[in-house]
Order: sequence, then C-alpha cells, then structure tokens
Amino acid sequence: MPGPVELTILMPCLNEAETLAHCIEKARFGLQRSGVRGEILIADNGSTDGSQAIAEKAGVRLVQVREKGYGSALIGGVRAASGEWIIMGDADDSYDFSDITGFVKKFQAGDELIMGCRLPVGGGTILSGAMPWKNRWIGNPVLSFIGRLFFKCPAHDFHAGLRGFTKSAFKKMDLQTTGMEFASEMVIKSTLKSLRISEVPVTLHKDGRSRPPHLKPWRDGWRHLRFMLLFSPRWLFLVPGLLLSALGFVFAAVLSLNDIHIGGVVLNVGSLVVACMTVIVGFQLVAFAFFTKVFAIAEGLLPDDPKLSRVFKIFTLEKGIVFGLLVLLGGIILLARSVWIWKQADYGILPSTEENLRRLIPAATLIVLGIQTVFSSFFMSALGLKTTTRKPPGV
Repeated sequence: MPGPVELTILMPCLNEAETLAHCIEKARFGLQRSGVRGEILIADNGSTDGSQAIAEKAGVRLVQVREKGYGSALIGGVRAASGEWIIMGDADDSYDFSDITGFVKKFQAGDELIMGCRLPVGGGTILSGAMPWKNRWIGNPVLSFIGRLFFKCPAHDFHAGLRGFTKSAFKKMDLQTTGMEFASEMVIKSTLKSLRISEVPVTLHKDGRSRPPHLKPWRDGWRHLRFMLLFSPRWLFLVPGLLLSALGFVFAAVLSLNDIHIGGVVLNVGSLVVACMTVIVGFQLVAFAFFTKVFAIAEGLLPDDPKLSRVFKIFTLEKGIVFGLLVLLGGIILLARSVWIWKQADYGILPSTEENLRRLIPAATLIVLGIQTVFSSFFMSALGLKTTTRKPPGV
C-alpha cells in the first residue's frame, strides 16, 4: 500500500532457513488482511545456514545484528524498523503471522504493549506437540503467575514470543538485557511504567525446525525467574525478611524467659540462639530490600516509588541513627546486667549456665541489630544521594 509504513513485522533470526520463507509468506498475507501499510523486517543474528539469502530473495528488509543474543537481535531490529507499530515473533513457524488483525485493532485503540496469550486462561491455544510438557504445565503457568503476583501485570502469558508494541513505548521501556530475559524485562518495565497493556489470544503451533530449539527450558526458566526476583526487592528481600524477623522475635521474646513445650518437643536456650539468628537474618533481608530499591531507582532501573518516598520522609537518616542507638543501648544495658550478676558470683561459675545464656544471647542480638541499624541508615542515605538530586526522597 502507498504511503508511510505504519506496522513493522519483526522476526529475529538465527539459522531459520527451514521456516523463514513460510513465515514471510504468512506475514505478507497478514499485512494484506489487516489493511495497514506495513513492512517485514528480518533481524539476523549471525545465521550460517543461508537465512540471509532467503530474506533477500523474498524481497523483505534485512538488518544484520552483530551483538549476539535474542534481546540484541530484537533491539537492533526495532532501531531499524520504519513503523510506529511493531509486532515481533519467532521465525520458526510456531506463530501464524497471517492472523495479526487482533494486534492491529489493539494498536488502533491506543494500547502500547499487546501480549499474545497462548494459555487457555487468556483464550489462547497450544496445539499438540507445540510445547514440552514441563513448559506447558510447569514453567509458563508458574512464571506467569509469579509475574502477575510480583508486578500486578494484566498479562496471563508472560513469555509468549508473539507480541506487539509501539516504538515510542519501546523507548520508554529502556530495555537493557540482551538474552532471553529480554522478554521478561519488556513486560516488567511496561508494567512498572504504567503503559497500556492488553492481550490477544494466539495459537502456538509446533515449530517447523528439524533441529532442537535454541531455548533450554530449565536454564532459561531459571534466568527468567532470577530476573523477576531481581526486579522485585519486595518479594526477594522484604517479604521474607519481615516474616523471618517477626517469627524470630516472637520466639526469642518467649524463650528469653521460659522454655516452650510443643507436644513432646521442648524448645530451650538452643532454640533461643536460632530465634535470635532468625531476627538478624530477617533484619538483613529487610535492609537489602531498601538498599536494592534505592539503588535501582537512582540508576534508573526502576521508576520512582511514591511509597518509598513516604517511608523516607518518616524514617530519615537521623531517625535511623537514633533508633539504632536506642537498640544498641538496650543491648548494652542487658549485657551490663549480665556482668553485674556475674560480679555477684565473684566472676566465677554461675549456678545456672542456661539462665545466663538467656540474658547474654538477647543482649548480643540487640547490640548487633543496633550497630547494623546505625550503619545501614548511613549506607542507605549514601545510596540515595543520586536519587535526592532528581527527586528528594527525604533521606
């Protein structure tokens, strides 16, 4: 169709000679059916099987991307794309590029990221043999559930290879990863930046390759999970830290006074050590949550968080120091009391070692927590210096 290009169908390609021509043919038909002016762009990532010649013979645009990786190929392709609307999909014939009308309608409605959904919960279909059982019943449902839980994303299928986005939205995403994590980063950052996200049901077909796929289920599944955890300090550090701290504090408070009897099990001073250890570990995780969040915002990895700003307005550096010193003082007082009791015994052997440990262990724990609070407050303030120049968080 005459006029400027509205839509680019982008296919990353690495040795897809068996299926590339068929995908291009379907994409042409899809452009005709959609009624928009479009182009087909192949982002080749170093194919050695003649894929480039197939693209050139088909008369579509070809861009060579030297940097290796799934994300690198797509970033290079997006930069070269002429259309404001971009639909990306694998060139292995697992997706039907002839059926892109649903994506075009979403673009026309103003959506910025349109996710294809292969899962039945989103109206999608996975044909027999199209996906290994561990991906279909474990990997994709679990990772998508975690993504929706962590980031409140409306998409049901976090890892569908067929998706659409606007070029302006892509710039807002500021994607950094070059490997398979690129797909997760796109959804996560779109959600964090409050872009308009919608979903279109798609069908996943068995790919047309005679060779094994590039995807390694367990390795790449772990990479996606790791990436989601790193982008969610709340679930990686804060929630486990708060749970551990609360649980440890309750048990430590009771065990510092008496044993706990649960059926035939007796928790005594040994359990008090474990409880205090749990409190310290929990505190460290909570601190890591704030460190990570402040650093990520300062570096532009995560958007500004109004909730964090409100926390910093209440919990300033000075208040953190004062609180830490009070906790430290409490520990020193308990330790001084223990020394006084020891002095009453002329610094000899105390009648009850267990009672002595019930005094010493909480004292040592409070001293450690007090020191950690003081220096953690300083460290968090240092991390927030860059953020302060952009938007004062109250640190």
